[in-house]
Amino acid sequence: MKIGILLSGCGVYDGAEIQESVLTMLALDEIGAQYICISVDAPQHHVINHITGEEMPESRNMMIESARIARGAIVNIKDVQPADIDGLVIPGGFGSAKNFTQWAFNGPEGSILPEVKLLLVNLVNVGKPIVGLCVSPVVIAKALQGSSTHPKMTLGNTEKPSPYNIEEMTLGLAKSGVITSYKELKEIEIDKENRIISAPCYMMEASISDVRKNIRTAIEAMRDIIE
Repeated sequence: MKIGILLSGCGVYDGAEIQESVLTMLALDEIGAQYICISVDAPQHHVINHITGEEMPESRNMMIESARIARGAIVNIKDVQPADIDGLVIPGGFGSAKNFTQWAFNGPEGSILPEVKLLLVNLVNVGKPIVGLCVSPVVIAKALQGSSTHPKMTLGNTEKPSPYNIEEMTLGLAKSGVITSYKELKEIEIDKENRIISAPCYMMEASISDVRKNIRTAIEAMRDIIE
């Protein structure tokens, strides 16, 4: 079993969430799966100083930055076909809402990179599962927006502490055509019909061990769908 991991850069505020990315690799390795790291050869929206939260006057490339997490083993998304992988995981991080899509700036009206949309739509069309961690359900939502596919996904819940406005973002998902649900950190959403799995991860206040368990549960659910 070979699973793609789609990375949007390196760092929670301007790319892929590093801990979620690495924990995804670990979970896949633990279930005996291979993984292939995938990214887009294009600039990030911007670069953020992760100490101060301020924007930095420089430009970085998503694929080059993602290679930091992948230890150099990174593949251009344009070179990946659905036949090459058995499923796909999209870790969270603001890169999903800033680099892959423009959700962070325009919500459900924002754009999505054509190459990202193409891979996700093609995977759904051939029935290969996709896992959206943390905020990454917005990428899946944008890829399927306007189609006859209305996935059921979660971003977390409004009953437990979160650093983000879960209610507002969930309403945005619904506006894009998603059937939304509220899940706790220890839970995942499994859309069996469309073979899409979502897990809250760091959308909620969480320890790294909480996130590890959430990701492992999602990866095991993907394995069960594939097998």
